[in-house]
Amino acid sequence: MADNWTLNKHSDIPLYQQIYEYIKAKILNGEWPVGTRLPTQRELARKFEVNRSTVVYALGELAAEGLIESKVGKGTAVANNTWSLLASAQPPDWHHYVKAGTYEPNKPFIQEINKAEANPQMIRLGTGELSPELLPAEHIRNIFQNCHRKITLGYPEPKGSFDLREMISIYLKAKGIIASPSSIMVVSGGIQALQFISLGLLQRGSAIFHEIPSYLQSLHVFQSAGMNLFGIRMDHDGIVTEGIGKLKRQHNGALLYTIPNFHNPTGILMKETRRKALLAACINERLPVIEDDVYGDLWFDEKPPAPLKAKDDQGLVLYIGSMSKTLGPGLRIGWIAGPEPVINRLADIKMQTDYGSSALSQYAAAECLSSGFYSQYIEDIRTALKNRRDFTIGLLNRYFKGIATWDTPAGGFYIWLKLKKTLSMQKLFKLALREKILLNPGNIYDRNDHSHLRLSYSYASFPQLEKGLARLADIIQCMG
Repeated sequence: MADNWTLNKHSDIPLYQQIYEYIKAKILNGEWPVGTRLPTQRELARKFEVNRSTVVYALGELAAEGLIESKVGKGTAVANNTWSLLASAQPPDWHHYVKAGTYEPNKPFIQEINKAEANPQMIRLGTGELSPELLPAEHIRNIFQNCHRKITLGYPEPKGSFDLREMISIYLKAKGIIASPSSIMVVSGGIQALQFISLGLLQRGSAIFHEIPSYLQSLHVFQSAGMNLFGIRMDHDGIVTEGIGKLKRQHNGALLYTIPNFHNPTGILMKETRRKALLAACINERLPVIEDDVYGDLWFDEKPPAPLKAKDDQGLVLYIGSMSKTLGPGLRIGWIAGPEPVINRLADIKMQTDYGSSALSQYAAAECLSSGFYSQYIEDIRTALKNRRDFTIGLLNRYFKGIATWDTPAGGFYIWLKLKKTLSMQKLFKLALREKILLNPGNIYDRNDHSHLRLSYSYASFPQLEKGLARLADIIQCMG
């Protein structure tokens, strides 16, 4: 039920008939194979904004045709489709195949969030991307209309466009990172970088260390490849480094994943002293590091300390950067910088999977960097995000002072809101969703966390932020 089909309430066709035709088409076209479980009558009535009796009548028609059947305690599911109606042979059990796949499904919370984000009426209080009004759509359009160099529509080089890698090399040098174009690979965002690392560098059963809470816990990249994740606690200075050596030896750790700048989901900025301690501990244990720095450009008042990679003289750190959080997620442009043999290995994996990131996106990214547009644009985005942060902090002071605590982030997208009372995150999520408010609960990032919400001030408009946070405060107070 993830598409955006809606009833036409001005049509002469009865509402129950429209619902009947919609579900029947899904079944007969093979989109909903045998065994697919339908939402409850209440959920369908809420989705279509009709009385429950209308849904009951439509389902009755489908059941009469043998297309669906209901069982006590199991709900309603598709019982027949085109194939089984026309042939005596048993149709393929696609649900068996779905369950047998090696890639882990998203957590239910994540699946619901992904579906709800398609609803334009939703107030998205947790979305980790820039508002469309902040994205440089007009400038990107002008790049393609006034291109000064030939755009290649063929497959790019395995590591990505040399022009783009050259510009990334210059961009990284300004951060103190020395990486030649041959030590850089273009990827389609940070998640793909993690996928290639899991496929190309690690063995099944490897131990991955990460901050807790962590963005990594909201993904199944490493788990689907058979890796084991171990969390290391954080404080206000970043990941706690004491005990890393013992943990590495105890679990035979393969690598450590960290987000030092404006951490997702907590917004914490790792202090300079903590970065030195972390790098020293990992060097001492020969523990490779994945440094995820997709938020590094989004500081407000003071530039963050140099990346771990800038102080890495032993090739220990794989550095991930991305333009998804700045120029826009639709470009799908990121990169990995690291030792050349590692980059060569990852480039080979990339050519086996997608034959290279979009040549058009790479061209646009290279133009933004080479023209000087990106540096000016980032300054404007910092100003806009700081204004949004200050506005959101003001709202929290007004509506959440007695029910939650928080820190003011020095950059990035997120405020890690800690509720003063423990609530059912699932219930809070559902109640907010009914009010068209979309949340990112803390247990997405730490399964044992039942008191945090990841708030984002980067996406929702100012009126939406006020409306959503005011209503959310009321919901929390009423939950008791």
